[in-house]
Amino acid sequence: MDTISDLQSHRITDVYLRECASRTVLQVLANKWTFLLVAALRDGPMRFGVLMRRADGITQKSLTQTLRTLEREGLLTRTVYPTIPPRVEYDLTDLGRNVAALLGQINDWSEAHLPEILAAREAYDVQAAQEPQPVSR
Repeated sequence: MDTISDLQSHRITDVYLRECASRTVLQVLANKWTFLLVAALRDGPMRFGVLMRRADGITQKSLTQTLRTLEREGLLTRTVYPTIPPRVEYDLTDLGRNVAALLGQINDWSEAHLPEILAAREAYDVQAAQEPQPVSR
């Protein structure tokens, strides 16, 4: 049972297979704006403008597209309040809060290991800038 059709007929998911639907989930979660917006919404519901300011650098178009994608994936809800002008809030669903916990761990790891990563980048850049040396035996 190692062919795609075997896996599909048994409803087995394998993210390493190009045909596996779970890859689309990974594609959504691997987006930097998804990461930042889901993390921001851990604190509770937010309006569009607040999210735009919180995710510094995001364009209005990217914010709109990402919010729609997250709503489609079931990670957040969009609530429109009947006021003038209409007030719209975005909030994580239970599924969204679940993934927010995972993304929060990645955020914590990134911040905790930033000095090591920056040092590795610098060492790499220094080495890459040097002339290649012949291998001596």
